[in-house]
Amino acid sequence: MNLSCLPVTLYDDIFSGKSTVTDWIQFGAELGLDAVDFSIKFFPRRDSEKVKQIRSALEKRNIRVCMLACYSDFTHPNKTQRDQELSHLKADISLAKALGAEFVRVTAGQNHPGIERKKGVQWVTARFRHALDVAEDCGITLAYENHTKGAPWQYWDFSQQSEVFLEILDGLSDTPLGVCFDTANPLVLKENVLELLDKVIDRVVVLHVFDLREIGSFEPVCVGTGAAPIPEVFSRMRETNFDGWVSIEEASRQGRQGFEQAIRFVRQAWKGAATT
Repeated sequence: MNLSCLPVTLYDDIFSGKSTVTDWIQFGAELGLDAVDFSIKFFPRRDSEKVKQIRSALEKRNIRVCMLACYSDFTHPNKTQRDQELSHLKADISLAKALGAEFVRVTAGQNHPGIERKKGVQWVTARFRHALDVAEDCGITLAYENHTKGAPWQYWDFSQQSEVFLEILDGLSDTPLGVCFDTANPLVLKENVLELLDKVIDRVVVLHVFDLREIGSFEPVCVGTGAAPIPEVFSRMRETNFDGWVSIEEASRQGRQGFEQAIRFVRQAWKGAATT
């Protein structure tokens, strides 16, 4: 198993400048991760010097970048803004390549009031196709997440409902669009995590390990202590001989202890899944 982590717990510190991306790289290496994940919000500036510094820090710590998490909003009611979102995502893909990332996490967009499902699905699939062309040229795999709500967003995800997520994914079945499968997000709407996984398992390229305190709420807890059926997900993935990336979404706000506890649980649960 290749293990990475998206440090949601550290978002406020990194967004505010209290800590840096380099600090996260060092911390990730100390935690024994194989790679680190970044949010696109870590990069308000994208000059070549900053990229060079980050690549140097990665090399020094002998750690990679797994995924750059982006917040594409292709369901905005204004066409100009939707097109701008596509331009942003193309730039994000180029940044991911410069950073040495393998994946870019993509989202459908926000569930803006008044957006018809059919129209929204068309907007999303059309722009994903354009982005996929750019990603292929850059050697980047786009990973579409069964998502809830982005850090900078006002509304929940347009494709938060599994049936909408699947409709968009099925509309792109002829493309290399992968899935970033989240182990807890379906629980917010009281949906069945394993049923959704079974429908997309062949397209999972990154497994996002996330946990929530209880079904029907959105209260993150340390991975392995909540309602997400993580061991069962791991068993399903191991049955398919999955050898891709597992990325912990650490959002428990418990500091270093939360990261260490999550990593320990994931490694043990993954090992245990091989014998079930």
